[in-house]
Amino acid sequence: MARTLLSLLLCVLLSTATLAAPAASGSAAAAGPSTVEAARTSSVKAASTSAAALGSVSSAQATGSSTADAAGTSSVEATGSSTIEATGSATAEAAGASTVEADAPRETVPLASDNPNDILWLPDTNIIPEPIRGSLGANILGPQNIEIDRQNADLLAPPTTDSGSVQNAKWPFGLSHNRLQTGGWARQQNQDVMPIANSMAGVNMRLEPGAIRELHWHKTAELFLQWAYMLSGSAQVTAVDADGRNFIGNVRQGDLWYFPPGIPHSIQATNETGEGTEFLLVFDDGAFSEDSTFLLTDWLAHVPKEVIAKNFQTSISAFDHIPAQQLYIFPNPPPENQAAPKSPQGTIPNPFIFQLSQVKATQLSGGTVKIIDSTTFTAATAISASEITVEPGAMRELHWHPTQDEWTFYISGQGRLTLFASSGNARTFDYEAGDVGFVPASFGHFVENTGNTTLHFLEIFNSGRVQDISLSQWLALTPPDLVKAHLQLSDDTLKKLTKFETKQIVVGPESSSSSDS
Repeated sequence: MARTLLSLLLCVLLSTATLAAPAASGSAAAAGPSTVEAARTSSVKAASTSAAALGSVSSAQATGSSTADAAGTSSVEATGSSTIEATGSATAEAAGASTVEADAPRETVPLASDNPNDILWLPDTNIIPEPIRGSLGANILGPQNIEIDRQNADLLAPPTTDSGSVQNAKWPFGLSHNRLQTGGWARQQNQDVMPIANSMAGVNMRLEPGAIRELHWHKTAELFLQWAYMLSGSAQVTAVDADGRNFIGNVRQGDLWYFPPGIPHSIQATNETGEGTEFLLVFDDGAFSEDSTFLLTDWLAHVPKEVIAKNFQTSISAFDHIPAQQLYIFPNPPPENQAAPKSPQGTIPNPFIFQLSQVKATQLSGGTVKIIDSTTFTAATAISASEITVEPGAMRELHWHPTQDEWTFYISGQGRLTLFASSGNARTFDYEAGDVGFVPASFGHFVENTGNTTLHFLEIFNSGRVQDISLSQWLALTPPDLVKAHLQLSDDTLKKLTKFETKQIVVGPESSSSSDS
C-alpha cells in the first residue's frame, strides 16, 4: 500500500514541477524583476515541500495510512501555495498593464472589425469583376458571365459582415418569361422564381394605346401601381362590386388603384401621350400566377351557348361571334369620354383609384417619402405602400417591419440592401431599375444609395398600415446607460442619439462639420 502511495505522489510532484517551470519563467519575462523574484521564491518553496513530502512518504512505510494522509496534506499545501503565488503575480501584472478607464465595461467578445465593406464596383463599370475582397478570395479561371457579375458586386465579393445563409431576395423582371400579345405584353415574379417571397407577387404589364387587359377577376386582393416605369401614358379602369355598384376612373403616371378580392374589373390604355401605358401590379399571395386569372372570354368559351342564351334571355345567334378562347390582352380604339352606365344601386362609395402623383412628398435629410395606407386610400384595406427616394450618399435607415413582409420594386438608381435574418445570418444584395426585392417580417435591413443618381423605389406591404421600427429611434428612446452597456458608446455619441427620437426614415450623409465619435 505504501509503495502505491509513493508512486502516485511522485507522479503528482513531477507533473506539478513540469507545469510550474515554464509558467514561472514566462511570467518573469513579462512582469520584470519583482515577478522573477516571486517565481524564484515559489520554486524554492515548492522544492522544499517536495522534499518534505518525500520524507513523509518514507515514514509512511513504517507508520501506515495516517502518515500517508499527512503527506497528502503537505502536497496539497505545497500546490496551493504555488498556485496562490502564481495567481497573485498574474493579477498584479494585469493591473499594472491596464490603461482603460475604471468604469469601462469588460470585453466579453472580440470587437467588430473596421475593415472597409463598401461596394467594390457598380453595374456600369468597365472592369472584369473578381471575387476578391482585401486578402480574401481569388480570381476566376473558368467561364464567367461578366454582365451578371457586374450587376451583383456584393454577391461575387460580399462584405465581410455577411455570414451564414439567407435565401435569394432579388429577382430582375428582365429574367422573367414575357407573354407577348397583340397590343401589349406581361411578365411576372412569384415564389416559383423567388421562393423567399411567399406572401406577395408582382406583374409588369404594357398596353399600347387603346389596348385592353380584358374583363377579369382574381382570387386575391390586387394593387395596381403606376410609377416611373410608365414613362408616359395613362389608363382607364372599371369595376362593379357585389352590390351592383359600378366605378370608372382614370390614372396617370405616379397614380395607383386597388381592387378587393373577386371584384371584376378591366384596364384600358388611353392615348393622352400617344404611348399607351405600362404599370406594375402586386398581389397578396406569393403563389399568384397571372396565367390563372378568371377571364370573361375564357369562361364563356367553356359554357354551352344554349346556357348562355338562357342566362341572357336571348337567342343563341346573339353569341355567334364570341371568341373560342381567351383574349387576355387585345387591341382596341382608345376610349373617348367613356362613362359608366348609371347603376340603380349607385356608384362604389370608396374610389378604387388614388392620385398619388398629386400628393406632396415629405422631405427628409437624405430623400423623400410618400406613405399610402388605409387612412389615406380608404379602399385599400389589405395593401399599403411607401414611395421612397434616396439621394446619393444617403440611405433608408436601419429598420425592420414587426409583422409585415415587404415587397420592393426599384424604379431608378442603384442601391444595396443587407438582410439580417438573426442567428448570425446576413446577406447583401444589389438592386437597380426593374429589380424586385423581398424582406420577410422582422428581418433587419437598410437600403443604401450606391450610385450617383437618385434611388427611387417602392416598399409594398400586405397590410392596411405601414409600420416599421427604426433602430436609431429605438436606441434614442432607451435609457442611455443600457445602450452604453451593450455598445460601449462614448457619452458624446449617446448625446447625439437624441436627434433620432423622431424617426428619420431616410438619413443623409454626415455633414462635413461633424466629427466622428
